[in-house]
Amino acid sequence: MSEENALTEMDLDEGSEMKAETILADDYRPAEDEPFMNERQLEYFRRKLHAWKNELLADSRDTIEGLQDSTRNIPDIADRASEETDRALELRTRDRQRKLVSKIDAALRRIDEGEYGYCEVTGEPISLKRLDARPIATMSLEAQERHERREKVHRDD
Repeated sequence: MSEENALTEMDLDEGSEMKAETILADDYRPAEDEPFMNERQLEYFRRKLHAWKNELLADSRDTIEGLQDSTRNIPDIADRASEETDRALELRTRDRQRKLVSKIDAALRRIDEGEYGYCEVTGEPISLKRLDARPIATMSLEAQERHERREKVHRDD
């Protein structure tokens, strides 16, 4: 029995507390011809989401360090205004990223709960291409477009 088969059998053993780690090749990409949201696909998206989250958190740490380092008195009013504008833009960007981190956490929870990859409106699978491009997607492309059209109509009222 190969190690991969042993891992799969361990996963299937309901009495086992140990959960096997899915082994993925570095060049693995989810394909339409494999079962939707199988263990390999779930692990692929889990890793992609974790990497994205870690990148955002590292950027946040860099911003905090940069803001702490740049608290200096700038005598020229134009330079001070420019720095304040840059700082405000940076903080707005970080706020957007903070919201993105919470969406990433929600996607990771959906993976753990077995709901990842399915449209929250229709229950249909979200295309792998869409998930690869936007791994936090909660709606299929069609449902998202309908949602945006309704939102636009209500905004225009």
